Parts: sequence; structure tokens; C-alpha cells
Amino acid sequence: MNRLFVAYKPAGIGSNLFLSKLKRKYGVKKAGFSGTLDPFAKGVLVIGFGQYTKLFRFLNKTPKTYRATLWLGAKSASLDTELVENVTIPKEFSFDAVKQAVSSLEGELEYEPPIFSAKKIDGQRAYDLARAGKEVALNKVHATIYEAKLLHYCHPFVTFEATVSEGTYIRSLGLIIANRLGVEFGALSMLERLREGQFVYEDEAALHIKHSLAIPQNRYLGDADNIKYGRVLALEDLEIQDEGTYFIDSGKSLSIITVTCNKVKYELGKIVC
Repeated sequence: MNRLFVAYKPAGIGSNLFLSKLKRKYGVKKAGFSGTLDPFAKGVLVIGFGQYTKLFRFLNKTPKTYRATLWLGAKSASLDTELVENVTIPKEFSFDAVKQAVSSLEGELEYEPPIFSAKKIDGQRAYDLARAGKEVALNKVHATIYEAKLLHYCHPFVTFEATVSEGTYIRSLGLIIANRLGVEFGALSMLERLREGQFVYEDEAALHIKHSLAIPQNRYLGDADNIKYGRVLALEDLEIQDEGTYFIDSGKSLSIITVTCNKVKYELGKIVC
């Protein structure tokens, strides 16, 4: 079965275990997901079955939108409620002060990622090292925060929504908000991914592949059998000859090619659509 759709992962279950449940539900063996959500988080997870597991890197999956609730004063190494060590309730702030702290995130941001993250250090995940009690030192990362807005403030909880670039750590944004309010610690009590690029949850409805790709369409003007049998394509037989990655619609299937150094290379061939 070839199928691409958006599922909604609940909190309290890992992405891999959730995928196993979907495989049993639909009776498929080959399946994958894009954009891991850890057990604490819930929300949108892009799922592919069969050949469509090969398409993830070509999908329109950015920017991403999240909703989160920040617990001001909660000290946690994981920056969420999993490892809360201590809670100190800070003074109450005005709504405008909290709103300003949230909106101040917008723009280019450099920050330290959480040590409980999937970033790799010498081939090992940072969260594995952190759980083993080993010292974790991560380089600062950059992110673009396209929009950050305050949704609700009921002291000491701040609920906000952020639209961000790929790879942004929302837990770190929560801590930054706390720090900008003059609060040393803060941890997320809830994290939900609402959107990955164009992808939102719609009851696991199958997605149209050609409308889901983040790459433009090209046309092959030569013998159609060349694509059908995966033969080498000549640059002069393409309608668009500029360097880049494109998909070619062959009717019931599509191929993905890259044009570089005046040569045409298959990225993927004959994906049934």
C-alpha cells in the first residue's frame, strides 16, 4: 500500500511505538514517519507507507507551528515535566509583560539546545548521554522564529504558539521566555505540534502526492520509455534545464530528478501515484 497522510500522535507514547500501532491498524509492513515527536509531545506526524516512505525529504514540511504551556519556576533538566527537580513560584506578571516576553522571540535567534535532545555527540544521542549521567556540551544553534504569540496566561502557566524553522527546540524557547521575565527556571507542561509546513491533521485522510512536494514540476520532452525504464536522461530533453531538483509526472507515476553540472540524475524513479 502506498499512502501518505498526517496522523495525530498522543502524548505518552514514542513515535516508533505509535507507528507500530498504525502499521497494525492498516495492515502494512513498510512504513515510516517524518519529524520525530518524543513521548512527552503530541500532535502532527507525517506518515508514509510503501514507496512513499522515500518522499519525506522532498515534502513541504516547513515552517512548523507548535503550541506549548510553560510552567514558570519549574526546574527540570529535560525542560519538561519528566524530570522536575524543584518548583519555585515567581511573582505574578502583567499580561502585557508576558506578551512582550513571548513576542520578543521573533526573528533570528541563537540559543543553547536542551541536553535532552536528539542531537548527536560522537555518534550518540544527547538524551542517551544525559540519562546516563554523563556531561553533555552542545554548541549553540540558530533558528528563525517567524511568529510567537501569547495565547493564555494563568500564573505560573504561560501558553504560547510559535511558528519556527526546521530543528527549533520549543523547550528552549520556553526557558528563554522565563529568563526574559527574570525567572531562572521554566519547563514545559504541554507541547503540541499543530502543523508541519502545509501538513495538518485531517482524520488521516490520504494526501495527494503531487500537491505535497516542495519541489517544482519539470517536463521531459524526449521518449517516454526512457523514464519508464530508468534510462539516462539528456539535459536538452528537459523543459527546465536550470540546476535544481524537480519531479516529472508520467501519468500514473512520478520520478524525481536533480539537474547539476549539466547532467541529469535520478533521485527517485517511478513512484506510483
